[in-house]
This record gives sequence, structure tokens and C-alpha cells, in this order.
Amino acid sequence: MFLRRISIINYKNIREATLDFSPKMNCFIGHNGEGKTNLLDAVYYLSFCRSAFNPVDSQVMTHGEDFFVIDGLYENEAGEVEQVYCGMKRGTKKHFKLNKKEYKRLSMHIGHVPLIFVSPSDTTLVEGGGEERRKLMDIVISQYDHSYIEALNACNKALQQRNALLKMDDEPDPSLMDIWEEEMARSGEVLHAKRTAFIDEFVPVFQEIYDRISGRKEQVSLRYVSHCQRGPLLDVIRRDRMKDRAVGYSLHGVHRDDLEMLVGGYPLRREASQGQTKTFVLALKLAQFDFLRRTASNTTPLLLLDDIFDKLDAQRVEQIVRLVSEQQFGQIFITDTNRDHLDKILQNSGFDYKLFSVTEGEVKPKEEADNV
Repeated sequence: MFLRRISIINYKNIREATLDFSPKMNCFIGHNGEGKTNLLDAVYYLSFCRSAFNPVDSQVMTHGEDFFVIDGLYENEAGEVEQVYCGMKRGTKKHFKLNKKEYKRLSMHIGHVPLIFVSPSDTTLVEGGGEERRKLMDIVISQYDHSYIEALNACNKALQQRNALLKMDDEPDPSLMDIWEEEMARSGEVLHAKRTAFIDEFVPVFQEIYDRISGRKEQVSLRYVSHCQRGPLLDVIRRDRMKDRAVGYSLHGVHRDDLEMLVGGYPLRREASQGQTKTFVLALKLAQFDFLRRTASNTTPLLLLDDIFDKLDAQRVEQIVRLVSEQQFGQIFITDTNRDHLDKILQNSGFDYKLFSVTEGEVKPKEEADNV
């Protein structure tokens, strides 16, 4: 699957753009704050029905405008053209359509156009709380397993209902508490099994990619930690019901799952340099790509690389260039302020590419921009 053309109206600082893409490499050059990331975010939106950075749809509209539209034409592995459309007017719900047919549930679209987005904000995977690391697992697994989305939604609903009971001034109905705890445990055990299977297969791929980028200079590891590992989840949840009642929320469950990130046997957050942290995160994302390539309906994901070279030494940049130039990568969108990095990739690749210039939200093919 690759994106042949995108049309954007009033998305962040991009007022209007219609762009034809290379099926392989698309490079966007411009200073910081010009709109390169916003363009990649619009591509992301067509895969996930939301922005990568802002969950509030009304806030992605261009300031002063009352609607936005993103329209993409894709070509699948069979050579068939598919249209993905999203439009929204301020104050109304958004409309998301595949080949002009509106989805009943947005979750039905997730995974249809698999995608991995690597951006500077990904350092929150290391610096942020467990929610960021759970999201990493959720985003990948939900793109190839729709039963995972159903279990995740069921677990989140049960958690919200149980927390509402825990916050009540009066003593909550024990039978209602039992119902929501049982659902938290049932769906939570499903999520735990699927996350465990994913991590077991994911970690060796991640470690190999990290080794390639770093030149095997340091050892890294990733370990999945869950309350399910303490015994039957229902027992774990119920064990501290009185403590939960005192604090007003659920202290145990798969909503507290986490990933331990280590470099050289020590916590990454405490020990790693900026370059090691960025290498770790990049290896995580490229391993996600490899995993999806083999699992998401045999469809090669789109790969979005936003400003990935900052704070990396020359050797790591060179290894990344070699890595993304390999044939297993499909369509790539990459941004940078430095044309030299992109030129290195293009010189080593030998495949089709397009260059674009981005200035104040205006995106133009590079040769067209040079003639202005």
C-alpha cells in the first residue's frame, strides 16, 4: 500500500495543498515551524482517524477556519486505487470514509493503512509515564488484531465504571463492583496474553536493529511488566479493594502495565545519553515497522520519519541511512532541515524519490520552489 496523492484543506498551518508522491521516498525540506511535521501528521490522520499530537479534532483546523478536509488516494498491492476521506465542520462530528462509504465505527479503519511515525516527541516513551509505553503496544497490535481493540475498549469502560463506583460518597453496590471487576479481569487477561506474545516476538527484532544503528556499542533490553504476572487478575484487582476505595481509583490492572527499558543493564531514563535515547526510540519504531510488515495483512506499512537525525553522531546517521535504504521498506516520508542528510539517503538508495520544499505551510515540489 502506498499513498499516491493527498489533498489537504485547513489542516493546522496548511491551508491548501495537493501533492503527488513517489511510491518510495518523499523528502520534505524546510526550517523548523514551517509545517513539515503538520504534513506528516495529515498522512498519519488518514491511517488512525486522529492527529498524532492532538486528540481534539477541532484544534487541528487552521486558525479562523470552520472546517478541514484530508483526502488520500492509495494504491494497494493488487494495483487497485482506494480513497480515504476525512472531513469535519466545526461543532459537528467528523466523517471518515473509505471509497465514499462512511465507517460505522472508526476502529474498523485502524490497520487498513498500516503506518509507523517516528518523531522527536517519541522521547516521551522514555521520559514519560507508563501510559506512553502501553500506547506503543496498543498502536502496533491494534493494526493487525481487531479483537485487541475490542478487548481494550471493554477494559477501559470497565475501569471507568469501577473508578466511578470507588469515588462515590456512599458505599457502592457490591454486585455492581463485582461485575466491573470481572470485566476488567476478563478483558485484561486477553490484553495481557496478546501483549506478551507481541513483546516475545518484538524484542529480538528491536535488539538487532539497535545493534545495527549503534555499531553494537551497548546492550539494550526491554521487559514487559504486568499485574497479571502476580496471579489471576481478578484476585489481584480485588485484593486491595479497600485501598482503592480510599484513594478513589483502581491501583491494579493492565492499565498499569509498563515496559522496562534498559541500556547496559541500567534504566535508560537514568543512564542514557541523548544519542542513546534517540537510538533506542528509533530502534523501537523501526522494529514496530518490521513487525507490522510481517503481520498486517501482508501490507508494507508507510514509514514517516520526522527530524530523526538531530543529536545523533555521524556513525549512527550513516547506519540509519543504510537501514532505510534497504528494499524491505516501502513508501517513506522523511523531513529534515538539513538537505545533506537527505542527499546521502538518496545517493545510496538508487530508487525513485521526490523532494518538496515547505515554507509557512506551503508545500511545493523542490524544482518548482527553486524557480519561484
